[in-house]
This record gives sequence, C-alpha cells and structure tokens, in this order.
Amino acid sequence: MMYIPRWSSALAEWLACMVFIFGLRPRPKSAAFWTKAAFFLAVQSAFLIYTGNAHIFWWIPCMCGAVGLMLLFIRLMTDIAVTDAVHYCVNAFVLAELSAALVWQVYWYLGDPAGVPRGTATSAAMLLLTVPAFALEKRLLSRGPRLAVSGGELAGAVLIAALVFAFSNIGFVPVTTPFSGTVFDVWSMRTLIDLWGFAVLYAHHVNCCQTRARRELEAVQNVLNNQYLQYQQSRESIEIINRKYHDLKHQINALRLESDPVKRGAWLDEMESGILAYEAGKKTGNPVLDTILMSKSLRAHSLGIIITCVADGKLLEFMDVMDVCAVFGNALDNAIEYLAAVPDNEKRLIHMTVSRERGFLLMRFENYCESEPRFENGLPVTTKTDKDFHGFGLKNIRHTAKKYGGSASAEYENSWFSLNVLLPLERV
Repeated sequence: MMYIPRWSSALAEWLACMVFIFGLRPRPKSAAFWTKAAFFLAVQSAFLIYTGNAHIFWWIPCMCGAVGLMLLFIRLMTDIAVTDAVHYCVNAFVLAELSAALVWQVYWYLGDPAGVPRGTATSAAMLLLTVPAFALEKRLLSRGPRLAVSGGELAGAVLIAALVFAFSNIGFVPVTTPFSGTVFDVWSMRTLIDLWGFAVLYAHHVNCCQTRARRELEAVQNVLNNQYLQYQQSRESIEIINRKYHDLKHQINALRLESDPVKRGAWLDEMESGILAYEAGKKTGNPVLDTILMSKSLRAHSLGIIITCVADGKLLEFMDVMDVCAVFGNALDNAIEYLAAVPDNEKRLIHMTVSRERGFLLMRFENYCESEPRFENGLPVTTKTDKDFHGFGLKNIRHTAKKYGGSASAEYENSWFSLNVLLPLERV
C-alpha cells in the first residue's frame, strides 16, 4: 500500500490552514506573520514524522493531535472566537485530506515519473490545489470572519468531518471489509469521499453564513424599530415640554409686574434667555431631526456631554423618517454611550454636521476617543463581551446608506473618532 508520506500530510494540513488564515486576515502579512507560519509548518511536520511509526493503536490519538495543532495554528494567527476557529479547523482538515489524497493518487497514477522529486511535485500540486479552494472560501470569508456558530451547527460540522475521515480511511484497515479492493480502488474511494466531504462542509459553511446574515438582519430590524419607537416617545415628550415653556413665557410676563423689578428682572431675563437658546438650538429645518437632537441632547446634558450641531435639515427631506432615526439615533447613541465612561468632563464632546458637499449629502459625527478602535470592514468592532447582540448600530447605518446608493465609513485621528455617511443627492 502506497501510504501518503507524513511530511506530505503535514504540508497539506498547513496549506489548508493558510487558506482560511489568509481569508480571516486580509491585511498585508508582516515578517512576524511568516515567521510564525514557518514555525507551525516545522512543528506540524515534526509531529507527524515522529509519530509516523507509532503503533496502530495510537493512530487515532495522533491524528487528533495533528488536528489540535491545526486548531492552535488558526487560533493564534487570527482573533476569532474558539467555536468559529473549531469550525474553520474542521473545514481545513477535510480540505487537507482531499488535497493530500488527490495529489498523491495522481502522482502515482503517472507512474512515479523519474527525475521529478516527490517533494517538489507534491508541494507544487498541493499549492495549486489550494488556490481554487481559497477562491471558494474567500467569497464567504469576505462577508465577515465571525460566524457565531451554534452548538448544533458546530456539532454537525464535526460529525461530517469524522464520518468523512472514517469512511475515506477504512480501506487502509488491514482486514477484509466491504470497502476493500485494489490499491487504486482504495485511493479512488478515499479521494471521492474526501471530495464529497469538502462539498458538504462548504454547503454547511454557506448555510452558517446565511443563518448569521438572517440573525444580523433581524437584530438590525429590531434596532431600527426601537429607534423609531424612541422617536415617537421623544416627540410626545418634547411636545409636552414645548407647552410647558409656552406657559412659562406667560408666567414670566406676569412676574415682571411684581415688586423688586430689578432683582426679578435679572432672574427672569436669565430664564428667558435659556428658553430662547432652547428654541434656537433645535431648529434645523427638519422636524424629525429636531426631535432626535432634542431627545439626545437632553440625555447628553444629564451625563455632562456637550453636543454641538451645524445642520441643514432640509437636505434630509428625501429620506424616510425611520432611516433618519436609524442614522442619527444610532450614531449619537454610540457616541453618548462611549463618552459617558470618559472621566474627564472637558473631553465629553460631540460635534455633528449635515451639509452638502459637491452633490453629496454629508452627515458627519465626531467625538473624542481615548484609544484607536479596532476596525473591521471599515467600521469599528464592538468592545462589548456579548458580540452577538451588539455592534449592529453601525451596520444599520451602513445598510441605510447603501439603500440610498451611498456609503458609511469611520476613521480615527488625533484622539478623535469620526463617522461619515455620504449619500448622493443627484439620484434623489
């Protein structure tokens, strides 16, 4: 029986892991990255070669050890959750089994051609085989590395991989089985089963991505509905406040007739100036934006946060009410929530602008930020522990921007975080 050399299996497992690591880390790779990768290739090769002559009893434990090294490789080279790392490791293992079996089978089918070193031939062939696999997986990984797989989904992937491994290797068992046959029959069966397993796991990966997308869409819709409900509640509250301020004006006029006019006049002038500032501060030309700003300003004021605004609200007339709530509600909520934890009151600042820029509507939100956030796909990643139920506010803003043919992006510079939403006005 022409067993696959252990160094060849190690190379296949390392390349399969690299397929997913490259997709999970799209940024340029540094020298430290390649040093770690080379180290893991050496460790994987040394482990498989050292255990190559182990007793058949230790074969399964040794394979589990090799898979464990693959998991450790993926986990240390990326920053994904453990459950997601296990899922990608399972996919990488089946891909490694497929590439090793197919390449070695084709090599021997060609008759072990003389003059072609086995190491060179198999290394080149495996490298070429991982290219289409990377192209397939990249389309899924580009949607985001986080799968947030459930326990059932992860168990299903592990079960598929275990069955694929068992049935693809049963022909190598030194006893007569229904799957026994000639050498090339066994090789063909192994390769076809591995190919089937890779296809099934890829379909399972697609299903996990679609499930995650549905969960995110549901969460985004819940955020949107909550923002709209907040807008309705705020509108009712502000209408009550407006009536109270209107009554207060009449009370001021009556109080001016009281005795001690100098003292009371100074006090009443101060009250009236506050009312005028309140009225002037919420007039942007868009009643929806006025309501949102007043609601968020009241909340920010209670937390010692100052919001400054330069906005031409008339530019928002083409936007749906719920979309205006989604963009401004989420952006201001995120900024207020972050600044509430900043100890220095003088740094609790938010600045918002709504303006026309060369045929585009620009909505810009800026706030002080002590440290640079970690970005993913152009937006900062939530720092909360429960990532499955947070971080959808900015995604909702991007979704709303795309609805109008625009874009949303974030940047960090000189201790200031800024969120820019750009919508084309000429398409309206």
